[in-house]
Amino acid sequence: MKCVSYNIQYGLGADGNYDLPRIAGEVADADIIALQEVDRFWARSGMVDSPAVLSEHLPDHSWVYGANLDMEASFRADGRLVHRRKQFGAMILSRWPILSSRNFPLPKWGDRQHHSIQQGLLEAVIDTPLGPVRVYSVHLSHLCSATRLPQIGRIHEILREAPFEGGAWCGGHPDPASGWLEEPEPPMPESLILMGDMNFAPGMPEYDSMIGGTAPGYGRLTNRRGLLDAWVLAGHAENSGSTHPNADTRIDHCFVSACLADQVVDVRVDDQAKGSDHWPVWVTFAAP
Repeated sequence: MKCVSYNIQYGLGADGNYDLPRIAGEVADADIIALQEVDRFWARSGMVDSPAVLSEHLPDHSWVYGANLDMEASFRADGRLVHRRKQFGAMILSRWPILSSRNFPLPKWGDRQHHSIQQGLLEAVIDTPLGPVRVYSVHLSHLCSATRLPQIGRIHEILREAPFEGGAWCGGHPDPASGWLEEPEPPMPESLILMGDMNFAPGMPEYDSMIGGTAPGYGRLTNRRGLLDAWVLAGHAENSGSTHPNADTRIDHCFVSACLADQVVDVRVDDQAKGSDHWPVWVTFAAP
């Protein structure tokens, strides 16, 4: 099972060209794709519906989209209102069925001068060969640790509580003929994969907050029900690697639940990709 995470910078490539088909081609070999900075109906990117364009060029993948910025973009034509929303968010695509999806807003810093946007965590429960897995696509604040740490705290709450909340619907219904029971209760598994542009590097407080701190003489502390860095699980040094041409470090990550740790067999960064200002992070999982 091949997964990839890619901040596509709303289609703007390293060469200054907007090219969504190029981005689709760079990730087409993946089974599960987590994208960030996907927009709809922005002038800067040609007023296109990016999820629609990407899905057209990835016809073997189902998809869900989570808008974190959602603003008015309707207009009138021939005397009638054409409804349209200007949006910006995350996307998940999968070769296998996406059983359910949710989108969670994350804490936002309301700055008076610096650019600060609403960000979120997109969830897709996917019926993979490893069994049902929660897959998340996320993009955290670019400002500083102080704006990202509350977001990470909220992410931990969402990840921890999901299995206890149950699937998109749960518990049956007193009237079987009501139409609520048209399919089996959807799962909400413990297994999870969290991917995205997180804007922090190993050694920063956010990295410790995400997976656990270090103890003098003992090294990294990892909780048996916590998250693990797939890069490290694949045999790389924690402080090695880069996911952005202007950053000598990893700011795009894949974290997995402990129950998937033994299935991570390879993680690589495609530093030849030209579709964005970030590089895609590829993670390969073996069958159990």
